[in-house]
Amino acid sequence: MCERQLDLFSASGIPLESHAEPNDAPPQPIPADLDDAALIAAIPPAGVAAAPALAAEAGRRRLAAAITALEQLCLRFAGFGLERAVPEQVAALRALALIGGPESAQAVARLITRSIVQGPTRKVAVGIAVRLSSALPAATVMALLQDADPDVRADACRCTGASPAAIPVLLDLTDDADGNVRTAALCALGRLGSREARPGLARLLRDAPSPEIIDAVPGIADEDCVIVLGRIVRTRPALADAARAALELIDHPRARQVVAALAGSSVHVMGQPGAEERNP
Repeated sequence: MCERQLDLFSASGIPLESHAEPNDAPPQPIPADLDDAALIAAIPPAGVAAAPALAAEAGRRRLAAAITALEQLCLRFAGFGLERAVPEQVAALRALALIGGPESAQAVARLITRSIVQGPTRKVAVGIAVRLSSALPAATVMALLQDADPDVRADACRCTGASPAAIPVLLDLTDDADGNVRTAALCALGRLGSREARPGLARLLRDAPSPEIIDAVPGIADEDCVIVLGRIVRTRPALADAARAALELIDHPRARQVVAALAGSSVHVMGQPGAEERNP
């Protein structure tokens, strides 16, 4: 057996001896001092000391031209990090999140689908996939929905897109032991238009509204949901815009009545009766 076997479970996956820089190594360039081309060229082969800072600088600059280099950096560490996050990959993923756009979204999707990122690093990647609205293959999503980590399961719910094949698994997840997973599953079902999500979503909308919950309601809303959304517009300023947008998407006579009443009312003070309450 090789005496210098890779530590597959270390933070970076590099043999422990190589973490120390040679005494005669040239000084590392300061990422902020590099022009864009030099920064991009330095990312893929970067050592463990420099890679996170170089990736972070690419993200800070929102440097779309660095997307391929950041993906290549992640590829160098494929197969590592089953138990601990790989800092070089995490830095690259965070840079992709900052850069944003469809190319970053596609890069993150490839890293997840091809199992380039694993363990805790994959957890970071799935969360970033949600932020970027990455389109993950149905088979990948189905596997993630059954992950042992509840945070991964919850974020996988947010990645289901419009695939009806996920509905049976999502229905099972509405009974998950983790509350965040249950909520994310209900929201995914709502976005898919599954009427079976209505009771749970209506309860969440009434008791613990959030932008995610409000966004999931329009496809399954009934009159009671419409009334609660109208109340949120008037009494929850931080959620008012999201609730108003949801009302405008709901194809229901009551929703149109509430939207018209809100548009005609000049009173938006918390606790002040609105037109929709005076004329139910």
